[in-house]
Parts: sequence; structure tokens; C-alpha cells
Amino acid sequence: MPGEPQDDCLFCKIVEGHVPATIVRETDTTVAFRDINPQAPTHVLVIPKAHYRDAAALAAGAPELAADVLREAQSVADEDKLESYRIVFNTGAGAGQTVWHAHAHVLGGRGLQWPPG
Repeated sequence: MPGEPQDDCLFCKIVEGHVPATIVRETDTTVAFRDINPQAPTHVLVIPKAHYRDAAALAAGAPELAADVLREAQSVADEDKLESYRIVFNTGAGAGQTVWHAHAHVLGGRGLQWPPG
């Protein structure tokens, strides 16, 4: 069910403290942690604590929570003193989503080319 923790979800386990992560920020509704395979000097994932399958499900089911994720992405960029950065939501396997819990990648600290990948 949307919003409910999933036993088989890695990010739900991080939220619950059952899987370690390098947490850089936490609010009542979000957690931000360093990516274990960084693609830039700053590569932080910002996730809602509530489980939503992807960014589309999050936006449809809890738009205020989607806004919280974006606000925290800005806070991560501010804390890392990034003048330029990218926020990426991969939605679906074809776009590179590998963990089925909505999450924003905050990338910065180096030049980022366009188009990506």
C-alpha cells in the first residue's frame, strides 16, 4: 500500500535504521544520505520516509511530500555549497531506477553534461 513501509525495500530499511547509511540530513518526512556509488563529488539521495514506488506515485499520492523532497534537495545543495547541481528522479527500469522507493539524486561538484547518459 502506498505510504506504508515495505519489508523488501532497501530504502525503507534505511529509514527504519536497519541498514546503515551515511545520513547527511533528516526531517520528519525525509532522509538524505550519500550514494554508495557516487557519480559526482556530491551525490546524495533524498527520500521520503513514506514508501512510494517512484516519483510519479509520490507526486500523485502525496504532493506535499514530493515538495518536501525537493526542499531537502535544495538544503543538501546549500550545505555542500553547490552553485550548480542536478536533481534526478529515475522513474522505471528503462530510466535506471533500481530501488523501487521514490528518491531524488542530488548531483554536483563537477561539470554535468547534457544530455545525460
